[in-house]
Amino acid sequence: MTDISLPRTAGRVGFAAGAAALLAFGLAAPGAAGTTRAQYVDNYESGPTVHMSGGSIGTTIFNLDVEDSDSVLKTYCIDFETSIRGGAWYLEDDWANYPGKGDFAEPGKVHWILQNSYPNVGAEELGAEVGIDNLDSRDALGATQAAIWHFSNDEVLEERGNNNDLKEVYTYLVNNAEDLSQEEPEPSLRITPEEASGNAGEVVGEFLVETNAADIEVDLDAPDGVELVDVESGESVDTIGDGDTVGFSVPEGAEAGEASFSLTGSATARTGRLFKGESDEPTQTLVTAEDSPVSVSADASASWAEVDEPEPEEPEEPEVPEEPEQPEEPEESDEPEEGDEKPTPEDDDESLPVTGGALVGLVAAGVAALGAGGGALYMTRKRKASALDSDEG
Repeated sequence: MTDISLPRTAGRVGFAAGAAALLAFGLAAPGAAGTTRAQYVDNYESGPTVHMSGGSIGTTIFNLDVEDSDSVLKTYCIDFETSIRGGAWYLEDDWANYPGKGDFAEPGKVHWILQNSYPNVGAEELGAEVGIDNLDSRDALGATQAAIWHFSNDEVLEERGNNNDLKEVYTYLVNNAEDLSQEEPEPSLRITPEEASGNAGEVVGEFLVETNAADIEVDLDAPDGVELVDVESGESVDTIGDGDTVGFSVPEGAEAGEASFSLTGSATARTGRLFKGESDEPTQTLVTAEDSPVSVSADASASWAEVDEPEPEEPEEPEVPEEPEQPEEPEESDEPEEGDEKPTPEDDDESLPVTGGALVGLVAAGVAALGAGGGALYMTRKRKASALDSDEG
């Protein structure tokens, strides 16, 4: 990686020309809402060339000029393999979104080094910690950058070519670095998400605000009756602080519409905040070397649809239940059903009822019996008469 060291005057001239060219072609892209945006234009201070396992490289603290602010951020490199690009725009972001080459392997230890080395700790004070009298600021800078690369890109300082003071400070920082991965600095200002949608008659959106600024006044742009409220309590808000979640309270019956709110205030770009290149064109990824005040702004918006009230439905008339059909009487049958046992004559006399057909049979049998009986009586009487006639003759 080749370091680009620009004199302040030349850097600002280059920046002005670059900005004019971007505007002329309509390519100046606005920063993401709620993200500190800054541009690299020159260097704050340079140190010696250090000889690492991956090669020899110059060491520098880079200046980032914050957009719409007088603030300038001092930053170190955390991408050993990529050169910095003159005039590059940068956006504040989280460690997890590191975009450079190699792994941002141990950001928690990089954070400790930034807090406990140059320039947060002066060269003389840092030298006293290590046991070096009159430590040169250039060596303090070079040792700090080399120790950062050790934990960001797994680079190791070589024995050859590096002076003893620089090597001693590097060894002290690497051996004493603590993992502060749970202490990632909070963003200057961020609203998540930037947009939301919903329906009239409800709270539209759940916008989470993250900031290290004190309560920031809200600038609300919304139709009459629409308020910005705290999502949990439902109460209207006019200032917002870190961790607040807000949404637009839209009354029932409201017409379809939209609203927005914006936050503008003063915050701090904390030591250890990551800054990555805004465009797809490669440039070093940087990390802030000390706390710096910044002016911040962010906005979010929502839209909602009108909800039509449904017309009341007329109650349906109850249906009159139909009369149940009378069951048909089964037809009588003399024939026994299949599977039934045929009754014996004894069973007929004892248990079967006398039906119409059986009665006719009985009457016929009785008439026959009477006829037979009358005939027998007639024959008997005739025989007796014949016998009497024979006796008299």
